[in-house]
Amino acid sequence: MKKTNGKAIEFEHVDKWFGAFQALKKINLSVEEGEIVVICGPSGSGKSTLIRCINGLEPYTSGQVKVFDSLDLNQQKGKVGMVFQHFYLFPHLSVLENLTLAPLRSLKLSKQAAKDLAMHFLERVKIDDQADKYPAQLSGGQQQRVAIARSLCMMPRIMLFDEPTSALDPEMINEVLDVMVELAQEGMTMICVTHEMGFAKKVADRVVFMDEGEVIEIATPENLFNSPKHKRTKAFLNKILAH
Repeated sequence: MKKTNGKAIEFEHVDKWFGAFQALKKINLSVEEGEIVVICGPSGSGKSTLIRCINGLEPYTSGQVKVFDSLDLNQQKGKVGMVFQHFYLFPHLSVLENLTLAPLRSLKLSKQAAKDLAMHFLERVKIDDQADKYPAQLSGGQQQRVAIARSLCMMPRIMLFDEPTSALDPEMINEVLDVMVELAQEGMTMICVTHEMGFAKKVADRVVFMDEGEVIEIATPENLFNSPKHKRTKAFLNKILAH
């Protein structure tokens, strides 16, 4: 994959407190434009909090986060798409209406332009034949693909994925991962919080292991999985790869 030299995201000494609990501890991490980074670690390690700091969903306590060299995360929001564990589709709107809502309001597109954009990305995630259905009529895997297409309709330069397959039945996981693999292969800058280690091995440029709010280890998938340096990384991988 061809890389650019520019930094898409940069964390510098970032701390995050929830009352007396410190969720992030002195995070230093940068992601190049076009890079695929997978973040893994046990539950409660700070993974989701970290990526929510990128688009301003979670304000950090100290340090700084830059997106394309800007500290104004509100200004950069349109450049960052996010897909969550749960789909958050509007149940009273059709699939097509879910996708056109933000382009109509935020991008000020015409109805036809918004529809064309939505259909392009529904086709992109191989679900354009479901455009007139409502979320409740779709499987979980289909709903998550709709959620990915909805994010892509805002034309982001960065995509964040927060455990996008953890709420899915096992047989539906691959259809979502396949879409994510294709996005990665096309050069989209991606940060993925996931326990899908097969996905990490296939597409990640680097894997970040977190525990107790700290970045413990950063390495290529080959190095992290075959020769982790930290005992906490080894213990986590032994546990997760045993299943």
